[in-house]
Amino acid sequence: MCGVFGAYAPGEDVARLTYFALQALQHRGQESAGIAVGDDKTVTAVKNLGLVSQVFEETDLASLPGSVAIGHTRYSTTGQSTAWENSQPHMSSIGRQLIALAHNGNLINTTALQEGLQASKMHLRSTTDSEAIAALIGEITQRTHHIREAVAETMLRVRGAFAVVLITEMALYAFRDPLGIRPLCLGELSDGRGWVVASETCALDIVGARFLRDVEPGEVIKISAEGIETFSANPWPQRREALCIFEYVYFARPDSTMEGASIYESRFRMGETLAGEYPVAADAVMSVPDSGTPAAVGYAHASGIPYLEGLAKNRYVGRTFIQPTQSLRQLGIRLKLNPMRFALEGKRLVVVDDSIVRGNTTRAIVQMLREAGAREVHMRISSPPVAWPCFFGIDTDSRDQLIGAHKTVEQIRAHIGADSLGYLSQEGMITATGLRAENFCLACFDGHYPLDVADKLAAEAAEHPGIGTAKLEM
Repeated sequence: MCGVFGAYAPGEDVARLTYFALQALQHRGQESAGIAVGDDKTVTAVKNLGLVSQVFEETDLASLPGSVAIGHTRYSTTGQSTAWENSQPHMSSIGRQLIALAHNGNLINTTALQEGLQASKMHLRSTTDSEAIAALIGEITQRTHHIREAVAETMLRVRGAFAVVLITEMALYAFRDPLGIRPLCLGELSDGRGWVVASETCALDIVGARFLRDVEPGEVIKISAEGIETFSANPWPQRREALCIFEYVYFARPDSTMEGASIYESRFRMGETLAGEYPVAADAVMSVPDSGTPAAVGYAHASGIPYLEGLAKNRYVGRTFIQPTQSLRQLGIRLKLNPMRFALEGKRLVVVDDSIVRGNTTRAIVQMLREAGAREVHMRISSPPVAWPCFFGIDTDSRDQLIGAHKTVEQIRAHIGADSLGYLSQEGMITATGLRAENFCLACFDGHYPLDVADKLAAEAAEHPGIGTAKLEM
């Protein structure tokens, strides 16, 4: 996950622009936030642990004048989530020049990169793959004296998923991995006041930018006083794309679009298809908010069963570093969701959610609904069973964590305590997006990885033997 944003807009308050864009991208990461600004002379950054509104005050934004900026909201997959050094943007020096870099995604050769940089006497302050990218660009630039060439060479040496924004004191760079696993788009501010790049189009909307296009896989964009320059650093120009389909299932905000497809409409159609694949006699359809809501509305629309809001969500509980006591921990999911008994009592419910990963949350929700008086609980999931680990930016890097990897659908149903359980088919999920299977990475569902992760899978198999082997789709 993670959210990234960049702006080149001389004469505008780019720090404030970035702040509001990060608010729109807060759903992509709640562990830390940061903004870096270039003012034609140097680059300055402010970052800290916490939500965007917790990290920045008015005085922080006022202290960041400039014409170019980047920002980041963090969801950790590598590096400790509670370490300040792992918050982004990362700063790196190239002689006397400073650069700042923010990254969404996950590399699969981080250890090798870090060892190579340390062998070159590069001092790394954090444990993230993002700093390794920044340090590598800095090291290559010292040799080539051109950041553009350094970015292109870095893209050939790193492996995995990356959507990156980078600034010098005068220019903004944005680049995306050759498979386009993580999203990135380009927009233009009204009246030609500048350009922006972002993980999602919802960030363009909030700053009043017009969507121009998605950044192409393997593309590098430079924006400066000379305008926009683009070039391809894709070593596999004929290779297929592999956008993470979980963007459509869960990650992205429903008001965003990706590859020309509306996230909301895609999820709505997933729900409609799910109703056709797994119908059931029921009194009401409800969602697990918020990511399950569009699919639940689609299920209700297709089935003719009324939709109701059965769970009240506390939207002010984000991720917290303050752990509850044992007695409070038993309350579990109630910190975020609470059933509305008057609406649920005596009803046969269809409950729609986007996915089941470990199963514990779903089991707690089913139990809560029964305690609130539901007569039947039929779970419907708007994606197939998650059965394979992700090494490209989701914190599920072990099959041992995934209930779909070692239980049948019937066993999962029994584990969560539902009266019935139905998963959307992979074909139905893909068709709902309006795109083709060749556009996506589907590895978490079918084990077909777009990059060679044999070493990762071997290490996992050694730790958790007997779960199975994956297929590589090269």
